[in-house]
Amino acid sequence: MQFFWDPSREAFTLPFVGRPIAWYGVCFCIGFFLSYILFVALLKKRFFLNHAEATRLSDRAAFYVGIGVVFGARLGHLLFYEPWGMYTFWDIFVFWEGGLASHGAGIGIFLALGLVVYRFRVRRLPCSYLQLLDLVVIPVSLCGACIRIGNFFNQEILGTATTRPWGIVFGHPIDGSLPIARHPVQLYESLLYFLVAAGLSFLFYKKGQWKRPGTLSGVFFIFVFGFRFWVEFLKEEQSVYHCIGGLLMGQWLSLPFVLLGLLLLWRALLYQGRWNEG
Repeated sequence: MQFFWDPSREAFTLPFVGRPIAWYGVCFCIGFFLSYILFVALLKKRFFLNHAEATRLSDRAAFYVGIGVVFGARLGHLLFYEPWGMYTFWDIFVFWEGGLASHGAGIGIFLALGLVVYRFRVRRLPCSYLQLLDLVVIPVSLCGACIRIGNFFNQEILGTATTRPWGIVFGHPIDGSLPIARHPVQLYESLLYFLVAAGLSFLFYKKGQWKRPGTLSGVFFIFVFGFRFWVEFLKEEQSVYHCIGGLLMGQWLSLPFVLLGLLLLWRALLYQGRWNEG
């Protein structure tokens, strides 16, 4: 028997201004807050910082990464999921109306980390790009899990029809489609991201994998975007560019990240071999 799901998309309304706040926004903020706390702890462990210094550095990193995530995700959605020529430059800044692509967010994070590394070095904290990336992917996994729960509340990023007993009937899908039993792909992804965050935290704290730059980020890219490639088979197409070469847009966008993960792990293994020889 399938489960019927039809909550209100609005969590609450801001007093005085009357602005409704969607569950998606609430989940996004919760994910960002938890990720911030985790990143502070990771900085303290990795660079042997006190809490005050780790907090100051995390504030700076959160500022740049937050901007990179929001605008990268918005630009990625417009470029890859909307028809070209149907939007203006200013549509990039209308991120509160929805339309955020996780692959674009990933690119935004890549660019933002360059500024973060520079700011860290200004504060005389020697930190390479890969060392920082290894730290960032752990809270990013946690934040992504929370965001997918927000997508579930918002009844968006719909799965394909299914007869499985765990199928979800969305009462009012955001795309206006019929309320039929579908794969809860939002929850599939959320669970995977939580597991990745837990697994990377284990590798960081218990196995000391931060000593091999690129290991944690390599594992992240392989598992997260490898899963993204597979789960797209269970999703309704979201892009206007349908099935290019037999693959969906989300699958094409995931392949470069999986390849990057493999290259990072290969590099980390070479680094370990040289370290052992030394």
